[in-house]
Amino acid sequence: MAGAAAFGNVFRIPELKRKVLFTLGILVVYRIGAHIPTPGIDPTALAEVMARMTGTIMGFFDMFSGGALSRLTIFALGIMPYISASIILQLMTMVSPYLARLKKEGEQGQKKITQYTRYGTIVLSLVQSSGIAVGLEAMKSPSGNAIVPGPGWSFRVMTVLTLTAGTAFLMWLGEQITERGIGNGISLIIFAGIVAGTPSAIFQSMDLMGTGELSVFLMLFLLVFMAAVVGAIVFTEGGQRRISIQYAKRVVGRKMYGGQSTHLPLKVNTSGVIPPIFASSIIMFPATIAQFTTHPWMQNVSAMLTPGTIVYSLIFIGAIFFFCYFYTAVIFNPVDVADNMKKHGGFVSGIRPGPKTSQYIDAILSKITFYGAIYLSLVCILPDYLIKYINIPFYFGGTSLLIVVGVSLDTMQQIESHMVMRNYDGFMKKGKLKGRRG
Repeated sequence: MAGAAAFGNVFRIPELKRKVLFTLGILVVYRIGAHIPTPGIDPTALAEVMARMTGTIMGFFDMFSGGALSRLTIFALGIMPYISASIILQLMTMVSPYLARLKKEGEQGQKKITQYTRYGTIVLSLVQSSGIAVGLEAMKSPSGNAIVPGPGWSFRVMTVLTLTAGTAFLMWLGEQITERGIGNGISLIIFAGIVAGTPSAIFQSMDLMGTGELSVFLMLFLLVFMAAVVGAIVFTEGGQRRISIQYAKRVVGRKMYGGQSTHLPLKVNTSGVIPPIFASSIIMFPATIAQFTTHPWMQNVSAMLTPGTIVYSLIFIGAIFFFCYFYTAVIFNPVDVADNMKKHGGFVSGIRPGPKTSQYIDAILSKITFYGAIYLSLVCILPDYLIKYINIPFYFGGTSLLIVVGVSLDTMQQIESHMVMRNYDGFMKKGKLKGRRG
């Protein structure tokens, strides 16, 4: 009842109501676009080919695009080119003095970096869509029908323009959610794509249970396993390492300030769902092109990059560890935190203010980030092997669960913050809904 009342409160706050309805409207537009087909494709032949790719890297990519890739709609590339461009720009800020200077210029500098990210998205979309267009022309269905009845430059140009425009429009939709809606637009689009495949997965499972191909015992095991993974995600995402901070007493005029103690909360998983999303994007870029190429060497690359293989797991885990440390360093600077503490008379007991404090915070942050990376790797990789060896006919592994639960927590926390600021009850009567934002 309390949860229902809290949801009712959402629509009693005009500003929050507008944000939620705007976000839902944008997601509806996204789902409509995910069903508009790309011109020049034989849908029957395409369906025959895609049916054979369930459980491969294509199935994994299709999950992120909400089924748009398997139907080859205008949103077939999804939002991944934008994420890949964001990764490249963030990495370049570490080696390019110009970009590093822009990053320090505040809002104006960030606008320029965002603009460069958009340009990079278009370039990557052009490359990926070109590979898909050429690959589709060479592919045939098991019955011998060509996927592209009228191959040629007209089809290639049309496909490249359609898929690139689709990704650009999707990027714009995500930015609109972030600016005018609730939650992170890009994460919510990925979230909506994953959740959109849930009903069909449920119906597939019910059909297999009806035919006896999937036992009731195995289905119950999967449900219990998924519930356990969700519970582990919720528990770990709320985990913190608290550093005790003391504030010295200061006399200003006739008043005394400070003297109290507080704590600095460090999240076990500071980077949230970003590392798995970035890692997936890195793997998907070459895997997508390889999947639509008939060359044997490229086909071997595509097979090695399939979820559940050793090569894929090693690359994926390595990328998760890298982006955990990299993104944590981007959003949390121990030197700035230590300097701010020193300015306000704060100190960690037994640690000298300044550089020693920043080193102490950095050492603790490095340790918990390591455990956070292990947690993300286990959640993302172990279900992949479970799916592979018990032959589940759909892909809904640990990465998807992590994104769905993580984005849900962050979005619900933002909604709750709006309600609490306006003196409405949140989703939790006692305490605070724990997300990843400190």
